[in-house]
Amino acid sequence: MTRKDIALCVRELSRNRRHLDFTTMAETGHPSDLAEELATLPRASVLSLLRGLDRETAASLFSYFSEELQTGLFHDMNKEEAARLLKHLPADERADLYGLLDAQARRNILPSLEQGIREDMLHLASFPEESTGSATTSEYISVLPETRVAAALKTVRAAARGSETVYIVYVLDREKHLLGTVSLRELLLADDNAAVESIMRRRPVSVRASWPRTRSTEMIRRYDLLALPVMDDDNKMMGIITVDDAMDIEKEQDASQLARFGGTATADDTDLDILKSSLPAMFRVRVFWLIFLTVFGVITSTFVAAQEEILSRVIVLAAFIAPIVDMGGNTGSQSATLVIRSMAVGDVTLCLSDLWRVLRREMPVACALGLSVAVLEGILAWFSKGISFDVILTVGLSMFVCTAAGGVIGLCLPFVARRMGTDPATLSSPLITSIMDLFGVCIYFAFAYLFLGDLLTAV
Repeated sequence: MTRKDIALCVRELSRNRRHLDFTTMAETGHPSDLAEELATLPRASVLSLLRGLDRETAASLFSYFSEELQTGLFHDMNKEEAARLLKHLPADERADLYGLLDAQARRNILPSLEQGIREDMLHLASFPEESTGSATTSEYISVLPETRVAAALKTVRAAARGSETVYIVYVLDREKHLLGTVSLRELLLADDNAAVESIMRRRPVSVRASWPRTRSTEMIRRYDLLALPVMDDDNKMMGIITVDDAMDIEKEQDASQLARFGGTATADDTDLDILKSSLPAMFRVRVFWLIFLTVFGVITSTFVAAQEEILSRVIVLAAFIAPIVDMGGNTGSQSATLVIRSMAVGDVTLCLSDLWRVLRREMPVACALGLSVAVLEGILAWFSKGISFDVILTVGLSMFVCTAAGGVIGLCLPFVARRMGTDPATLSSPLITSIMDLFGVCIYFAFAYLFLGDLLTAV
């Protein structure tokens, strides 16, 4: 069934209150597709359709809704419905939803929950949003080291429905210290009477709940893991962070990096949403960079105005100011983007050796780019404007130096940001462009005075 067919069916079933048909559709379709279409309906209609589903299907579908819709639906539910929903949500999503509720809603729902679920939810919700603990689920399968393979397989079967993943079984001692891991494949191939400790992989990779969650996603990517065990401060296993959670985190991180690099991150480190952010918030965040650029632009224009004498003698120089300074800013943004990406995936760290390593690779590329655009600019200027060789030389050399310098400056700025202890993306594209505007006109007029300065002394 195509997305268009799903949309038509959802609207038709909702309009005619055909809950049984929607139940069949929800059990056979993918919850992500259904959730996207349900989000276009009135909240009351969505809640009515959810009430006709079994608890597990409803919870699975609920997980794919936006945070705004989740909180709205949760507030519309009675206590019994809300408690049932929380019980069947994955542990990490349950904690996330609890964190979205206001204080009154939290107080109302806690007495309705079973003690085990309540304690687990409060524990996971206690971690800061950017920590690994906030993305951890407590639903995993574990066995003791002396457990026989046959018994371990029975444990997997019994716990499979309520676990986030069944592909990895964690071997813990009685104090919940992690001793090793064993995959489902290894269990199936092993002798039924063998002890799990004889086939487990010792010293598995793990992370701390207090670590930044981006560090955990880097480790999942580096070691190609389906799930990563998470330890508490006492070095006891408290849960896992799965590869699908890591993908969601990296998606959020990419969006946040893009917002910062474009100068649209707010002071509290959240991102602007063109559909959800308030108009005053959108104005405040964006006007900061525009004011900054205006001030920088005034400085640049003041410098250009001071070159009135040479511009009056060679008026055609004014025509090349914009393309020269723009090229430096564009090249700088390219280089900064490449470095920020390398830092994000862990290929580049804050050390002199890495800075020198990327400089050695960037400098010849930047020079080659500068030479290419300088030659092209000179040829186009010759044929389009018929200017003298001295002006072509001024324009060409300025283009070369600005392009090469832009690449090097854009490369170095993320390292400077890291040294200052800030996110490299905060030194955003507007900042790089502003720096190269001022730097570019200085270079341009320096060459202009070098090759055309004799015109100023001519009688």
